Amino acid sequence: MMDVDDTDLAILRLLSQDATLKASEVGRRVDLSQPAAWRRIKRLTESGVISGRRLDLDAAAIGFGVTVFLGVKLATKSRVSLEDFERAITAIPEVQTVEHVLGLYDYRLRVVARDLADFERVLRRRIMTLPSVGNVEANVLLSEEQRPGPL
Repeated sequence: MMDVDDTDLAILRLLSQDATLKASEVGRRVDLSQPAAWRRIKRLTESGVISGRRLDLDAAAIGFGVTVFLGVKLATKSRVSLEDFERAITAIPEVQTVEHVLGLYDYRLRVVARDLADFERVLRRRIMTLPSVGNVEANVLLSEEQRPGPL
């Protein structure tokens, strides 16, 4: 594990709020030169503390107005069935996240759809036909608050 100091944490806070910030702007905000800020960002990236940058899209703005969280319990739980399920579920474009969890369900999925009818189509034709799928519980997202990360 890499040692992360207060300056590194300040840089991580800035980049977690806006990953497009240039090293010169990051440096200005944490009182470092552009080269020093760039070296720190590079070190954080190479060590795996920063594992990429992403683009957050507004799903509703691009026509995906429904988000559903699915709890999926597999009918069989061998290593092969888990791998088969994971391989198949990640191939469905409407499935945004696949989380292998401990508890009542084996997997928690975040699924987006244009509307409830579209979600029903995805559920019936794509998800319920996957290998080893047993019980499924759906929770429709009503609202979501963005919370800052752990920093």
